[in-house]
Amino acid sequence: MKIDETNIVETDDYRVIIYPASRPFTPKESKVITEKLYDFLATWAAHGKPLSSSFKIEKNQFIVVCVDEDKEAASGCSIDSLGGVMREIDQEFDLGLFDRMKATFVENGEVKTMKLQDFRQGLKAGTVSTDIEVFDFSKNTYVAFLSDFLLPLRRSWAGIYVD
Repeated sequence: MKIDETNIVETDDYRVIIYPASRPFTPKESKVITEKLYDFLATWAAHGKPLSSSFKIEKNQFIVVCVDEDKEAASGCSIDSLGGVMREIDQEFDLGLFDRMKATFVENGEVKTMKLQDFRQGLKAGTVSTDIEVFDFSKNTYVAFLSDFLLPLRRSWAGIYVD
């Protein structure tokens, strides 16, 4: 079962799981990812009960999966099965979907990803501007995703790295 993007209402607070790639997807990768996730989500279930879910590729670099837990809650096993599909995709295309030691931000309209250590050093040295917006992949509800997925540096989790 899938939630069509047209049916997602901004006030509905679906559970969100975000998988950030370390680089943009190629057109071929986007096509294969889309096909694999459509196939997986069509049969995704928790304890034998279908999950009402959908996904979208955001900024050509992030996979955002939504689950309507008002209908059926995702279980640990169902989340593990999603993780398995995502690991397959990650390994097939070497996307870094599970690397949490990176920072992804928008600078001069361009999405950039850096190792966290390099990002911190860049902010300190001034090679990364403090006039950037930073993505927060920890958002776990759709409303939080809509409102706080991309924030100015000082209001984001990375604000601790600037004076």
